[in-house]
Amino acid sequence: MTDLPHPTQAVVLAGGQGSRLRPYTDDRPKPMVEIPGTGTPIIGHQLAWLAAEGVTDVVISCGHLAEVLQEWLQETELPLRATTVVETEPLGRGGGLKYAAAALPRQDEAYYATNGDIWTRFSLREMADFHAEREAMATLALARPRLPWGAVATDEIGNVTDFIEAPPVSFQINAGVYVFSPAFTSLLPDRGDHERNTFPRLARQRLLAGFPLPQRTYWRAIDTAKDLSEAARELNGH
Repeated sequence: MTDLPHPTQAVVLAGGQGSRLRPYTDDRPKPMVEIPGTGTPIIGHQLAWLAAEGVTDVVISCGHLAEVLQEWLQETELPLRATTVVETEPLGRGGGLKYAAAALPRQDEAYYATNGDIWTRFSLREMADFHAEREAMATLALARPRLPWGAVATDEIGNVTDFIEAPPVSFQINAGVYVFSPAFTSLLPDRGDHERNTFPRLARQRLLAGFPLPQRTYWRAIDTAKDLSEAARELNGH
């Protein structure tokens, strides 16, 4: 384990249109959508999680219906300091991240970042240690989501041997949660997508790390109405 201090600041990317989550996003941005039965919007869960992991300052990048999110922040007793920035024109994911990161209070310190539609909870401190031990410029959390269908197992000659309900996929995906070193921000494009340029460049330089989420970690991206209903069912089951 590393003795370096863990990040105490974070960026939440909350500026998307959320068009696939309509009608829930007709009157609010996606992070303000509530998981049925929880009484908490996605952004509320994220801020509580970040605060529990030692984060004291968060910059939230807003866009679609930003005023709804800003009003909620003003009216809610928060466990940390939260400020917002609003893109006056679309900058892309990388440009939006760079714009928001410029508003962080400590530019010489590492920071966490997360997409505003992610519902999960795991040790960010362990992820930060993983990042520091590998001397990475950026580290992304890796998830193994479950298939939305059942799988069929067969033997070598084609006999069906088992039916597996919603198994995890065999590959890892970008879970939308990150640790970034201070110098990472300068590598981001002013406009465009960092996953298409900055991340591949860092990967070639062996400066991009992937932190596998611990087994049994709950993770879901809330992108559609179906994701919302399934998250409610899964969380009630937990």
